[in-house]
Amino acid sequence: MYFDFKSILPKVIDNSYQGVKLSQYFFYCLTAMTLWRSQHHLLAADGGAQSIATIPLDSFSSGAASTIVGIFALWGLSQLLLAFIYLLVAARYKSLIPLMFVIAIAEYAGRFVVGSWKPVVTLGDAPGGLINLPLVLVCLVALLGSIYRRDSR
Repeated sequence: MYFDFKSILPKVIDNSYQGVKLSQYFFYCLTAMTLWRSQHHLLAADGGAQSIATIPLDSFSSGAASTIVGIFALWGLSQLLLAFIYLLVAARYKSLIPLMFVIAIAEYAGRFVVGSWKPVVTLGDAPGGLINLPLVLVCLVALLGSIYRRDSR
């Protein structure tokens, strides 16, 4: 039993997954969540800025509110591109699941750090802000599960 850190950047990229099944299923959930949030930021009238993140768009000038909604839509596009990569990995290149967990950890840790450094004024607790640190920890555990190997080297 050991952790195969080399599987984060596998020499062969194929549809084989060697880790713990629970990590694989969590990756599918992460993929679905990324798809949902990306489409919401792209398609919701307010980009989710007020309806989800509780940013008080009503108190801003129309130009400022439009700019924030536009930035949320651009963010949604970035998330959609990442979600498509996740989908591709889930469907065809499962050997890259450990690498995707490293990327997810970097994304959510980065959100936590940037959000602490440059906080966004909201009227309530935005779900995205609340979930960043816990998701880093869960993705770290999932990463370890995805590189865990039972057989001997």
